[in-house]
Amino acid sequence: MKTRYAILLILLLNSLAGFAQRSTNPAAPGFDLAGSDPRAVQIADQVMNAMGGRKAWDNTHLIAWNFFGNRRLIWDKWSGNVRIDNLKDDQTVILNVNNDKGRVFRNGKEVEDPDSVAKYVKQGKGAWINDSYWLVMPFKLKDSGVTLKYVGEDKTADAKPADKLQLTFKGVGNTPDNKYYVWVDKQTHLVSQWAYFPKFTDETPRFTLPWADYQKRGKILLSGERGERDLTDIMVFTGLPGEVFTDFTRPDLNRYPQADQD
Repeated sequence: MKTRYAILLILLLNSLAGFAQRSTNPAAPGFDLAGSDPRAVQIADQVMNAMGGRKAWDNTHLIAWNFFGNRRLIWDKWSGNVRIDNLKDDQTVILNVNNDKGRVFRNGKEVEDPDSVAKYVKQGKGAWINDSYWLVMPFKLKDSGVTLKYVGEDKTADAKPADKLQLTFKGVGNTPDNKYYVWVDKQTHLVSQWAYFPKFTDETPRFTLPWADYQKRGKILLSGERGERDLTDIMVFTGLPGEVFTDFTRPDLNRYPQADQD
């Protein structure tokens, strides 16, 4: 009898712990909670906690990174302002991803034609959607339009045990038909690998790549190692001069102090 009560007490405590963890990481409006597996949602909360926690993510202000050597992005999470400097040609797009308004600099001068500005701003937003997902996807497992399924236990390419999740989307982003498999390391609770499928019905992924080399940036962990496709120059700031999002002159971010990690 005592053993049975002890088991019930453990189950109750585990349930309460799970509730407390979920309550500190509320889902974004539009997250498909009804269609998601409770186990997958629990693992998503563990990932958020391992990455630094929801409070640390919400308090992260400015993130900069280099996407495959093609683009450098600076993202103000709080205002929605984004700066995208193409590194292989003379183009800079400064936009706000919340209202889709922006300005464009190409070939030594600002673009004035409204249709051209709209075209390049749309392209810039698409680049930000893609490039930021490669960097901060683990923080977005309970994002709007996401459905999470628990696929089961599996091993990554380097033979480490992991919990495997499936991410699908409903009416969000530029490519809502995409599907991802995400491997979450059983020991660290960090995303350790992902696979991308252009369409939900695809059986073979377009790629399967590692998530490795996590480093603390400000109060959160970020990973840039993607096998042959790396994200570099990852920086987190608590503040930057306003002209970063108004002046087309490309800023030297090394001049500014990065966010304190303590």
